[in-house]
Amino acid sequence: MTVQTGTDAFVQFDRVQKSYDGQTLVVKDLNLSIGKGEFLTMLGPSGSGKTTCLMMLAGFETATHGEIRLDGRPINLVPPHKRGIGMVFQNYALFPHMTVGENLAFPLEVRGMGKADREARIARALDMVQMGGFAYRRPAQLSGGQQQRIALARALVFDPALVLMDEPLGALDKQLREHMQFEIKHLHESLGITVVYVTHDQGEALTMSDRIAVFNDGRIQQLAPPSDLYERPANSFVAGFIGENNKLPGTIEELSEGRAVVRLTTGALIDATPVNVTARGQQTLVSIRPERVEFKPELLPPGAHLLEAEVLEFIYMGDLFRTRLRVAGTEDFVIKSRNTLGQRMLRPGERIRIGWAPADARALDPV
Repeated sequence: MTVQTGTDAFVQFDRVQKSYDGQTLVVKDLNLSIGKGEFLTMLGPSGSGKTTCLMMLAGFETATHGEIRLDGRPINLVPPHKRGIGMVFQNYALFPHMTVGENLAFPLEVRGMGKADREARIARALDMVQMGGFAYRRPAQLSGGQQQRIALARALVFDPALVLMDEPLGALDKQLREHMQFEIKHLHESLGITVVYVTHDQGEALTMSDRIAVFNDGRIQQLAPPSDLYERPANSFVAGFIGENNKLPGTIEELSEGRAVVRLTTGALIDATPVNVTARGQQTLVSIRPERVEFKPELLPPGAHLLEAEVLEFIYMGDLFRTRLRVAGTEDFVIKSRNTLGQRMLRPGERIRIGWAPADARALDPV
């Protein structure tokens, strides 16, 4: 699969493949261009190939076939320590017997930098991650969040043009993880570095990335900015992996450019935008995001689809209400609605009418 940035590539995977046993490919014919200064996230489930791609770029794994280039230079045979790439891992990988300052000094000493320059760079890197007073502490004296900041500072201290991050926030609690997402994104924007980030957390990817490469079975299923992935998934896998999704099974009744008429299992006909469906009579899954469904028909635009639904579960979530419904034979249809003044509480067993604008429905290939 070939995907391009539309700009000169800073990182280039050219027909890259990887096999560990000589038979099974965990990365399959990858062609990927990453622009200078871009924040690109490799997102996918475990075993999809995303981490293997990152390890090949770092030099810790060797491509079975194809070429990897960094700023136009082939790096397949360049050892990791000569690639000039910063790395941040989930487990921090700090030297426990060294102070914070000594941990940051290590990559500078390897590069032969003098003491005065080292001290200046260490101070600047610690200030970047708001850890200026911690140079003489040891990793065991720091919290998990503080250790991750130090690991980030160590990756940045030698001014790399490229930083790779492998699940760097996976060990942090939810609140700290969300805070660090914004800190890393702000650092990326202020420093102008290129970041390649690996995660299985789609919320993290949507928050931080300029573009996301969604991996499955060793291939990129879709490469696009976060809003495009969410609003215009290329197939059922992407639609299901990125955000929450309602899916109604049906059959393509009519098909034209930009419009599909789908007959649901109940016989109801609805309009949807066709994605990866090609012919009348084809089975499909109609995808609608939970926040695009409304149970107040008067708020819907003209031409909206209305269906009968039975309330199965109504959950208070603070800022949101989550309502699970039986719709067109499906019992896991969900609506997310804001907790606004005067919002009515729904009761299990209650029958209501729900609807959505046709533009918010996608007729996808069935999984």
